[in-house]
Amino acid sequence: MAENFGKSLAQAAACPGHHRHLALQIHALTHRFLQFLIQQWLTLPAMGSRGLAGPKRLRYLYDMRIEIVSDVICPWCFIGKRRLEQAMAQRPDIDFEIGWRPFQLNPDMPREGADRKSYLEAKFGGPTRAKEIYARVGAEGAKENIAFNFDGIKRTPNTLAAHSVLRWALTAGVQNELKERLFRLYFLEGKDIGDHQVLAAAAAAEGMDGDLVRQLLDEGRDTEIIEEEDRMARELGITGVPFFIFERRYGVPGAQTPDVLLQVIDKVAAEPVDPGES
Repeated sequence: MAENFGKSLAQAAACPGHHRHLALQIHALTHRFLQFLIQQWLTLPAMGSRGLAGPKRLRYLYDMRIEIVSDVICPWCFIGKRRLEQAMAQRPDIDFEIGWRPFQLNPDMPREGADRKSYLEAKFGGPTRAKEIYARVGAEGAKENIAFNFDGIKRTPNTLAAHSVLRWALTAGVQNELKERLFRLYFLEGKDIGDHQVLAAAAAAEGMDGDLVRQLLDEGRDTEIIEEEDRMARELGITGVPFFIFERRYGVPGAQTPDVLLQVIDKVAAEPVDPGES
């Protein structure tokens, strides 16, 4: 079952942002992947007296949980976030819980990252081809009021550290806010979000303990967990992001349009809830 699921996901994710037929893009998630997600959700680091957060702001009551497998340097993930927000805004009666799951577009990237020019040369064969691709992405972003500044990015980071901070931000109740901040820092301001000080400052701006975040990043805390979750996603065929997980029952690949995401939200909302799943 996992093998077939993986094939279907790989085929669907091959062209992110361009899926239109709902029947082809909703996949029932395998039990194995569900168990892994639950395990990782329940093994988040304890905060201690103050720990990684200021006031603890976790919410435990919600109507619908949506988790997004994503990378912080994925422009389609930024676009997908905006489109999901538009879809959710059309259902104000539903209390959504949003969570972000790690995925590395460049799992072999050196920990110190790479010069952007060298990266584009290796990935696209040079800046000319990259400009053509990013022009199309930029046009899609403009539709969502995202002013991508690809020319302002000077360094492509390894995103392990960023995913670690996002993991800790979940316990602080600010994961979605931090994800937005990291997207903006990278795509709009050209900041190196692989730099530990940049990440610690971003975390502090969202109410987390910046000094502790910097310490944990320098120690390499939780990087093995991030790598394992990334590996599991790939093993199950998630090769492109964003990938949306609704109530840990359905998966939807690609930066879908708001109307498509709204169809999935309505489908999930209409299904009876198993008390054992909450």
